[in-house]
Amino acid sequence: MSPTKTAEAPAAEQVPPTRMPLPGDPEDAAIDEACRDLRLPAFRERFVELAADARRKQSTYKQFLLDLLRTEVADRDVRRQQRLVRAAKFPRPKRLEDFDFDKNPNVSPEVVADLKSTSWVREGRPLVLIGDSGTGKSHLLIGVGTAIAEAGLSVRYITTQALVNELAEAEAARRLSSLMARYTKVDLLCLDEFGYANLDKKGAKLLFQIFTEREERKATAVATNSPFAEWDKTFGDRRLCAAIADRITFRCSLIQTGTESYRLQATCDERSI
Repeated sequence: MSPTKTAEAPAAEQVPPTRMPLPGDPEDAAIDEACRDLRLPAFRERFVELAADARRKQSTYKQFLLDLLRTEVADRDVRRQQRLVRAAKFPRPKRLEDFDFDKNPNVSPEVVADLKSTSWVREGRPLVLIGDSGTGKSHLLIGVGTAIAEAGLSVRYITTQALVNELAEAEAARRLSSLMARYTKVDLLCLDEFGYANLDKKGAKLLFQIFTEREERKATAVATNSPFAEWDKTFGDRRLCAAIADRITFRCSLIQTGTESYRLQATCDERSI
């Protein structure tokens, strides 16, 4: 084999989902078995194809090995992204690229683009999305969470009421500390429907504990249809409300999605056709 120029790392999406059939060579069978033992799925799927390609291009042994390793690394990156997105437990797939900025001019594409970066998450800064129903808050919340998960950080999506219920059940079962530690550890906590339902004093205190544990260490993103002035209706206790608002808004990024529901407008447009 003669040396050739180093090839670029193969893109993750170029890794084929299924392995090429082995041509019956005993060495291929031995390599296949070794890849199983070493848990190298992409290596196993592609080595026959890449070996043929290397022979055709007269690549060096090192180049062939490098191509195999790059394929494995790219495949592991994709699998890790998929695991992190699944672990976030988003209720439905939403991506920032699919958000219709033309239908909601209140939302700045530049501001949203900045949220794809993990810097604000690593700095433990909050994100607050405020707007009426149908203005794209949940889409942005899930889209941001998906982008951060694909960037390699841990994310968890949950509605506020579901989180409070989970915390209350854990407290009753005397496992609150372990559950609290789990929610404290995640890099980005996405709380949807914040302020949709009034919380009793116990639930509000449990939620306050989450914010306190995460403050300035881990990022929290909330989507709410209530302006800050109405949050005391959700939490009942004015002091507790002020403390929670202080922790959510300190150094936060604020996106106001407005009051006009483009989801409702889309429904009206469909009916008028």
